[in-house]
Amino acid sequence: MDKNDLINFEEKIAEKFNNAEIKAPVHLYYGNEDDIINIFQNIKIEDWVFCSWRSHYQCLLKGVPPDKLMKSILDGKSISLCFLDYKIYSSAIVGGVLPISVGTAFNIKNKGSKEHVFCFMGDMTSETGIAHECIKFSTNHDLPITFIIEDNEKSVMTDTREVWNIKTLTYEDKILPNVIYYKYKTKYPHAGAGKRVQF
Repeated sequence: MDKNDLINFEEKIAEKFNNAEIKAPVHLYYGNEDDIINIFQNIKIEDWVFCSWRSHYQCLLKGVPPDKLMKSILDGKSISLCFLDYKIYSSAIVGGVLPISVGTAFNIKNKGSKEHVFCFMGDMTSETGIAHECIKFSTNHDLPITFIIEDNEKSVMTDTREVWNIKTLTYEDKILPNVIYYKYKTKYPHAGAGKRVQF
């Protein structure tokens, strides 16, 4: 799965959404392909991936077949994609996957397993209390988990920095062993594909 494959998949979803073929919300990626492909070079088959409502790229890069993923999206599950056979789990609840990912990492450590957990979140989620608690707990207990903060400067059409009255996000300039931060610009709105669709 290369950069063009990812972009083409999202463009198909955008087209189907704008044509009202998808009867539920979608959250689309664009502009972060190099970053996320680079991250997935370190994600193995046995590792767990947890995501928020924007997870099409993660599913594809974790090995979920495009046709299987497409069917789930057309069935209205775009913002809650879960493929346990591929160890990928997503939730539409803000911060919802964070404590689940920490619990999974805690269990992995207790079992002495070689698995690792990768937990993706957006910039606004990274500023919530649950994110700070999960990162602190995982760091202090040396859990096998990496948190990835994807900053597209959007959160339900609001700017994260403006909301919190900050110039720099909490983890933006920090170097931590279990946190990866990257920033990208997308051509899509926070939700949908740019055309009003009535469900």
